[in-house]
Amino acid sequence: MTSKFKYFLGATTAVMIGLSAVAGHADAATLRMAWAQDATGLDPHKQTAFSSLRLLELIYEPLVRLDADLKIIPGVATAWEFSTDGKQLTFKLDPKAKFQNGAAVTSADVKASFERILDEKTGAANRANYLSIESIEAPDAGTVVFKLKQPDAPILTAMTDTNSSIVPASEIAAGTIGTQAVGSGPFKLEKWDPNSKAALVANKDWAGGATGVDGIEISVLPDETAILAAMRTGQIDFALLNDPLIATLVPNEPKLQLNRAPLLAYHVLQLNPARKPMNELAVRQAISCAVDRKAVLDTASLGEGQVTGPITAPFFASDPNSLFCYKQDVEKAKKLMADAGFADGFSATVIAATGEPPTAAAEAQVLQSQLAEIGVKLDIKMMELNVYVDTWLKGDFDMAVALNGGRPDPYTMYNRYWTKNGNLQKVSNFADDTLDKLLQDGRAETDPEKRKVIFAEFDKQLAEKAPWIWLYTGYGYTAQQKNVQGFVPMPTGSLVSLGKVTIQ
Repeated sequence: MTSKFKYFLGATTAVMIGLSAVAGHADAATLRMAWAQDATGLDPHKQTAFSSLRLLELIYEPLVRLDADLKIIPGVATAWEFSTDGKQLTFKLDPKAKFQNGAAVTSADVKASFERILDEKTGAANRANYLSIESIEAPDAGTVVFKLKQPDAPILTAMTDTNSSIVPASEIAAGTIGTQAVGSGPFKLEKWDPNSKAALVANKDWAGGATGVDGIEISVLPDETAILAAMRTGQIDFALLNDPLIATLVPNEPKLQLNRAPLLAYHVLQLNPARKPMNELAVRQAISCAVDRKAVLDTASLGEGQVTGPITAPFFASDPNSLFCYKQDVEKAKKLMADAGFADGFSATVIAATGEPPTAAAEAQVLQSQLAEIGVKLDIKMMELNVYVDTWLKGDFDMAVALNGGRPDPYTMYNRYWTKNGNLQKVSNFADDTLDKLLQDGRAETDPEKRKVIFAEFDKQLAEKAPWIWLYTGYGYTAQQKNVQGFVPMPTGSLVSLGKVTIQ
């Protein structure tokens, strides 16, 4: 990474969202879509559930986006540049960008959006990624300047997130963010009936060009078996699938196509180090040693994935075999338990969400069986997703089975959990000087190879301190009728390329 960056729209328009521009279609239709887990809310700055982000990314846009190769491409902004000292980041906005209410997207909206994200009262999911921002200037309607307290290499990657979407300053002032959805993305939200259906219509003013369909009708079906049945009978054109048990059946259907892509998201057993006895390092390490990660993967996800360390981004990821106790060692686990004074084990509750991911219950059951070998008696508590998310955000659990989002940059992925000012510190319940310093060092360093060394040590330290037990990464699945064309699977799990999908 160099100290100065500049990207222009001309070089990247053709690959926007990984697709060439689609001209208007006289025969454009409505895409009938289904998923089994609905959004839990409409505030793009606060929602953390995958199901919410999949809906909101079709309505809102951030300044920049990621393409299928994890390269940064234009969103609301067409060009961006770091100053030579790395302490100023300037964006030029797309003059064609409009909100779905017809108003132009201006620097005032960008400034108001990031000030809202930075306001602790908002509870924004991405706040910790922007603590280097000293001030935000809007010298004219098409220019935004972020003044930084220090060089911040990963801040641009952070800005690609749906949680950093640009919203109208007028909606912020009116207090309507989250009660209605007004973005600048490819589709407008016309109707939302939670846990039942949603209707999206094409945003004719979308700066990304004409959408390939007139709209999307989303049905929330009770489970993915029902989704597959509806696709077999031609009632559904496109579906988001999360369950490998269902996804692996799709290739057997002659009229259907399965899209499958490795994800950055990771399956994890989160411990709560603020609760006894997980506050003991030896107990956490014992749990790590007792877990057979490959068995969890094979049982819960049919082996559809790979065992992972904390960092999942390909450039920065460590070989899991080099990390602490990644090969199951029950005898070592028993000794660690005895050393900590828990030779007879202990009882704890593990929470898991119903439906997100669909593998959560199976993962919890395998972990329950494995930890019983060292005397840890787990009580599994399944929760509806919205209840689980609220409980998770409060850190109100002994252990939690979770599927957490990955990022292409380790700092933007983990600073919210493992820095002392992280906005999800309540979830991790773990502060550590070494982890904090390594993240700060990786944030300030601009040389890619030096950053790789820093984050390799961070990976090692996090696995050894074992506040969480990382399990595996899986695949993102979507299924479609074969007459649906143009969808591009993303390692982030994003569905944003639905903006350019056509029905032939």
